[in-house]
Amino acid sequence: MIRRTVADEELAELMAAAENESAGRYGEAGRRRFPLDPHARFVLAAVDGIPAGCGALQPLDDQTAEIKRMYVRPAHRGNGIARRVLAALEDLAAGSHYRVVRLETGPRQPEAIRLYESAGYRPIPPYGPYVHSPLSLCYEKLVIAPEPIASELA
Repeated sequence: MIRRTVADEELAELMAAAENESAGRYGEAGRRRFPLDPHARFVLAAVDGIPAGCGALQPLDDQTAEIKRMYVRPAHRGNGIARRVLAALEDLAAGSHYRVVRLETGPRQPEAIRLYESAGYRPIPPYGPYVHSPLSLCYEKLVIAPEPIASELA
């Protein structure tokens, strides 16, 4: 995995492809763009030097980060790239001392739902900008265990 900034041209190309695919699944509602924080950090997966997938991690608060812009090109799906991007983003979150990671996907993305649920994400009520979005399914996962309480150490 390669870390990139939001201004990266290869990322822009992948995000445009993701937006086009989303529009194909959801119509114009698929072109909705929820905000991306300028402090978001991206990872890029490449196959033979060609950008194949990406994802971003952005802060929500001191304890929580959000995974955004997860995408893998159709030609590279089924090879574990999405799982590796997700794991890299979780590692980045844990290394940045975020305890919880959240994400949003949609009901017409069953492969994404399977990925997230198989990776330990659990459904939660819509949060933040997704509260009034009927096409949003939200998930979260604990990536840093809470500190043990005294009785657990005895």
